[in-house]
Formats: sequence, structure tokens, C-alpha cells
Amino acid sequence: MRLSDFWKRMKLHFGDQYAESWAQDYIIADLGGRTVIQALAEGVGAKEVWHAVCGVTDVSPRLR
Repeated sequence: MRLSDFWKRMKLHFGDQYAESWAQDYIIADLGGRTVIQALAEGVGAKEVWHAVCGVTDVSPRLR
């Protein structure tokens, strides 16, 4: 998954303004206790991060 596709899905799910805030603040256990921003910065793939987001939120099946 491209990073641009990841952010598109994040914005569709959370909304344009809340997506980045959530990604910066919400700690996900499946990402080693990191936030989305931290995991991406440390080289975790966008697809893996997206699956972790899907695991902790109620993402629409069309976005999964």
C-alpha cells in the first residue's frame, strides 16, 4: 500500500481534520505501543499500520 493511499483511507475514515490528530495521539499495541506517526517514521509499512488501525477502530469494510 502506498503512503498516499494510507492517508486517503485515514481521512475517509476519520475525516480530514481528525485523521492526522488521531494518528499522532492514539497508541496502538499492535504497533509496539507506538502511534501511527511513530510507526511510519520508524519504517513500519503503511499496509501493516493500516491493518493495526483497522484492528482498533470500526473501519468500513469498503476501506479495509
